[in-house]
Amino acid sequence: MAAALFAREVGGRAESVEAASAGILRGGDPVPPEVLEVMDTYGIDLSAHRSRTLTAEAVSEADLLVGMARRHVREAVLLDAEVWPRAFTLKSLVQRGRALGPRAPGSEVASWLGGVHDGRTRSELAHRSSVDEVADPYGGPLAGYRTAGKELEELTSELAELLWPRGFGQVDAEGG
Repeated sequence: MAAALFAREVGGRAESVEAASAGILRGGDPVPPEVLEVMDTYGIDLSAHRSRTLTAEAVSEADLLVGMARRHVREAVLLDAEVWPRAFTLKSLVQRGRALGPRAPGSEVASWLGGVHDGRTRSELAHRSSVDEVADPYGGPLAGYRTAGKELEELTSELAELLWPRGFGQVDAEGG
């Protein structure tokens, strides 16, 4: 849900952005019907999506790695320790980005991420925390999926605005 919402949010921005989804469980599974129903309310069709398992190659190639829970970030860092400065839970990334402020025009995403990462320690990954984790609705009632969808929509929207503030590098209707 997060990758699809983020991709929708950054569509039409000046920079080319690819948002991909992978998890720590087995791959190849279809999207649960509850997710399809919730995402339909956002105009997103995930019926053809199949889960993918996170790999060391995918981790090393990522410019930014975002997990919904600390466990996801921890697993990514175990696959490739070099990803640590650019691996965050979604909530933590948005919270830290909010404190730092939006990316300045002309600055690189990597530079902004460096500022967001500043002062973090790997020990933050040791425990679960509702403060920086999105609750996983899997296996629960539809209401939980709706709650997660709303939270993810708000977080991905804010992350897109932090990375590409309105008007920042966007091409106008005349192509200039």
